[in-house]
Amino acid sequence: MKRREFLGRAAVGLGAAWLGAKTLAAVAVEAPAQFNATDVVPLGRTGIQTTRLACGTGTIGFAHHSNQSALGIQGLADLLWAGYDNGLRFIDTADSYGTHPHVAAALKRLPREKMTILTKSGARNAAGMQADLDRLRLELGTDYIDILLMHAVTESDWPNRFKAAMDVLSEAREKGIIRAHGVSCHSLRALRAAAQSPWVQVDLVRLNPIGAHMDADPATVLSVLWEMRAAGKGIVGMKILGQGDMRHRVDEALKHAFSTKVLDAFTIGAESRAEQADLIRRIAAVRV
Repeated sequence: MKRREFLGRAAVGLGAAWLGAKTLAAVAVEAPAQFNATDVVPLGRTGIQTTRLACGTGTIGFAHHSNQSALGIQGLADLLWAGYDNGLRFIDTADSYGTHPHVAAALKRLPREKMTILTKSGARNAAGMQADLDRLRLELGTDYIDILLMHAVTESDWPNRFKAAMDVLSEAREKGIIRAHGVSCHSLRALRAAAQSPWVQVDLVRLNPIGAHMDADPATVLSVLWEMRAAGKGIVGMKILGQGDMRHRVDEALKHAFSTKVLDAFTIGAESRAEQADLIRRIAAVRV
């Protein structure tokens, strides 16, 4: 082969390689994002890292009863064990769901240090919150709670009105009794106050594409959530399936949750092993 022909072919080869690399880079940039329920994610600036999906225990939960508590202590414990076997390390419970005994039964067979337990208290004053700190840990069978939230807050002035209860949680965090504190909001005005409150480390927020059981329309809520995210708060989504209203539109709901790019994690309450496994599979199939 002549030198000129060799150089020409080499140049063509290099050019093709460069174009190929450029094309691959473009494809990599444009490739849709992929998620897994078991992805380990940080919750804001709390220092807590846990799985993207939490095992919810209160699809519809109040008066110490929920869809999941109806499974019975052994039934829900079995479901939580299945979640662990499938790679989930995050459990969402609450005093009002009546599922603390069920979670306690599950924790007897789970490595506590690998689990993230989020629960919620309805207390609104210092005495009530202090009593709940002791009672909830006893009910859960654990010395500490990873995330403790003030539950179902609706008032616009809640950071001032309930400061005494908040101070109890702040002291508990300093002592290592809890790792992070915050609120679950059940009104737009409470959500806006949470976004502005430096005390809030984690917020449990309602979000789905049809606005079912939310604080406002999705666009309005998202504008507040972006303010929260900018402040470094951990944002955990709930009502992702609209409290069951989107049970037959699961893929649409999941794609919306991921496409917003504002949630650190989210909680969904499965009611069977088959439903849990299907949810994990569907999350892995989402592309945004």
